Amino acid sequence: MTAETIHVLSESRRREYLKALDIDLYTLRTSPQAEAGAPFDAADVAAPDWEALEAQVSNCTRCALSRTRTRTVFGIGSRQADWMIVGEAPGQEEDRRGEPFVGRAGKLLDEMLLAVGMDRSSAFIANVLKCRPPNNRDPADDEADACRAYLDRQIELVSPKIILAVGRIAAQRLLQTDEPVGRLRGRTHFINSGELPVVVTYHPAYLLRSPTQKRKTWQDLVLARRTIAAST
Repeated sequence: MTAETIHVLSESRRREYLKALDIDLYTLRTSPQAEAGAPFDAADVAAPDWEALEAQVSNCTRCALSRTRTRTVFGIGSRQADWMIVGEAPGQEEDRRGEPFVGRAGKLLDEMLLAVGMDRSSAFIANVLKCRPPNNRDPADDEADACRAYLDRQIELVSPKIILAVGRIAAQRLLQTDEPVGRLRGRTHFINSGELPVVVTYHPAYLLRSPTQKRKTWQDLVLARRTIAAST
């Protein structure tokens, strides 16, 4: 029996165990163009380092948002973080400052992280979209698709132990599902061939409108912390 055969068998057995434990298994997609076997596109190249990737994002013109943005919002925080926070899209203040999660929602996210013993500098925070949609509307599918390769590369470079997906757009995009947040939260999902856990929770902006849901968000944070502890 070859080493390759043993690897295939062990992967099959691992997937059987995950299924028996009722754990959802997702595959991290690289980009729609790559999956469709589209011709080589420089924007889909895995940039060799952070500087190259950030330059690629700041000069991106892959969708119409490049014509309306003030500046791109690349991401912020530790680039060797255990926790990666993925949100939806920049808002007006994020577009002005070039930093994700500022303003009231950002302050609430800071409080959420502090509740589990972290601050924003110890996590890496990014969005599905790197440019603000006009009037803070939801991202269009083609816009999210255009940005997907950038987010995937950020995940690869950070190599986090867990992703906290905040909000519907982030959760649905990462997990490639149309399930609402209420059905996705409360359990651990996996992407990247089952190697990277994802915990879903409500977006801080939603919590500002619905403060009674904060208890559920705390439960999600505890789940994320417990998931990391179990993996070490």
